[in-house]
Amino acid sequence: MPDFAEQALATTSPVPTLVLGGARSGKTAYAEELLAGFANPIYLATGQAGDAEMTARIERHRLRRGHHWHTVEEPLDLTATLLRFENQAVLVDCLTLWLANLMEAGRDLAAEIDALAAAIPALGGPVVFVANEVGLSIVPDNALARQFRDVAGLTNQRLASVCKRVVFVAAGLPLVLKDDLG
Repeated sequence: MPDFAEQALATTSPVPTLVLGGARSGKTAYAEELLAGFANPIYLATGQAGDAEMTARIERHRLRRGHHWHTVEEPLDLTATLLRFENQAVLVDCLTLWLANLMEAGRDLAAEIDALAAAIPALGGPVVFVANEVGLSIVPDNALARQFRDVAGLTNQRLASVCKRVVFVAAGLPLVLKDDLG
């Protein structure tokens, strides 16, 4: 792991952190490392096992992180669930799936994102959010996919503005975009 990760582990304080990256970039594994030193961390999973591939993906994540994590599955009501664990170390994986779930359920995206952003400063324990950076690829060919890409990008911007630390992970390597620990 790069020197920054070791430094972050040694100095992790209860600050909200956003970890961004592309598919298979290593962002979730990196986020897990940030909370590895905390007792009884919560893994707040937003993904749903809707098919065999997703079921296998979820199982791989569970095996990798081990038994010391307490998994809570919540595909929609992320903010209320997160506030239940306000003084514990929590990893939210992932915001991108959460947005897809909200869109599919017909929820008010702006209200849900506003509620999450407003809750972040009140959290007492360290929380690490994982999100895909989906805007680095080609422009999607349909309106729904373009709407999703835009909402994901705007959500990442919104949360980056309220999180104290923002890290972009590419090829398993973290790049600190924001470190406002003062």
